[in-house]
Amino acid sequence: MLNDQKGGVKLTRVTCTLALGDKTATSRSPINVNIFVAVDIFNGKKLEGIVPSSHNCDVPHVNRTDYQLIDISEDGFVSLLTENGNTKDELRLPTDDNLLTQIKNGFGDGKDLVVSVMSAMGEEQICDLKDIGPK
Repeated sequence: MLNDQKGGVKLTRVTCTLALGDKTATSRSPINVNIFVAVDIFNGKKLEGIVPSSHNCDVPHVNRTDYQLIDISEDGFVSLLTENGNTKDELRLPTDDNLLTQIKNGFGDGKDLVVSVMSAMGEEQICDLKDIGPK
């Protein structure tokens, strides 16, 4: 087994968390390969990859930033307050039904909400929600 079982890996231009890694030799060739099973951090799809052990794998830089939710537009975009007081308006509501329901219900109830946004390789998505109380 590979040592870095909780890291990230980039498979086919997709940012993933490593679910399983194994090193093996193929039956027809003495070349060792690394076999990865990973999960896309943005949509949860399972991916598999085989990389020769003599090659390098890219490890994506993933950021997680918290923003206060200001507004939800009718077309599914959110307005977020950044640390320096500006607004961030280009993010859509998440596709995860559970998280989407929590955000809409909390905002509809007038609660102050903080959303966590995960970003990697030019993509961003709301991934978590914190209720900081009533407005």
